[in-house]
Amino acid sequence: MKEQASLELGVEAVAAADETTQNLPVSWRDFVQLAKPGILFSNSITAFGGFWVASKWNIDWLLMIYALLGTALVMASGCVLNNYLDRDMDTKMARTQKRALAVGKIAPQTVLLYGIILGIIGLAVLWFGTNPLSALLGLIGLFLYVWVYTAWFKRTSVWSTFVGSFSGAVPPVIGYCAVVPEIDAGALILFGIMFLWQPPHFWALGIRRMEEYRAAGFPLLPVVRGTYVTKLSMVRYIVLLVPVSLLLYVFGYVGEIYLAAAAVMGLYWAFLSIKGFKAEDEVQWSKKMFIFSINYLTLLFIIMVVNTV
Repeated sequence: MKEQASLELGVEAVAAADETTQNLPVSWRDFVQLAKPGILFSNSITAFGGFWVASKWNIDWLLMIYALLGTALVMASGCVLNNYLDRDMDTKMARTQKRALAVGKIAPQTVLLYGIILGIIGLAVLWFGTNPLSALLGLIGLFLYVWVYTAWFKRTSVWSTFVGSFSGAVPPVIGYCAVVPEIDAGALILFGIMFLWQPPHFWALGIRRMEEYRAAGFPLLPVVRGTYVTKLSMVRYIVLLVPVSLLLYVFGYVGEIYLAAAAVMGLYWAFLSIKGFKAEDEVQWSKKMFIFSINYLTLLFIIMVVNTV
């Protein structure tokens, strides 16, 4: 009965949002925000890192532009379509209720078309500008993010973060395969780094915004299983991430500077995650975890680029 009521409320929220599109002023910034520029920036860094590691300083600059542009457009498409599908849930969360689609500034049909066009252009850029494998990876990542993660698991299962990590791990692999058109050890290691990084990163936000996710009806791990189980899961992923991140050195893609930095940052993140079991203020602790996770990923890929051998 509760699930039926929740579903009915969700349908009503979508209908209300779709019917109340107002004549509010719309600017190009609204369309930029629909694509979630923060996510695009951080993931573009990983795509750039993958491209650079594969290139080994022998950079084809035009190829790099095509790879990064195509990847960014495909990611933007996923983010826009995510906004479209989540428009009912976005009205229930303080973090998202001011988005252009949630407040009715832009019609849902416009957002849907916008997302589809971005995806088509992005995949075309990857296909014609890089190679078919990169385009295929972009298509797989887009499909997993929009239809498997957003439309299905995000609303129905505690495994949503795990499933979403598959699509989130694709950008650096696209960048890598734009140069090396095959799934080799380097591509798999980059995929592993991104895959293992995402759950503890997102669960930190989940703990911090747990009541908002609960109110919106998202079955996120902290909401369903509690913070203790979530902290255990975070530690498992981070502990696995440390040795996986070092494999880039073991396989000869990067040098000793990266080795030292990855080890120190990874071990500190593990230490910080373990401290969470004794945290008196879980919200403050989760905020530190979330901020560190972003800095960790950014610095890891910057050092990866600088110390490519």
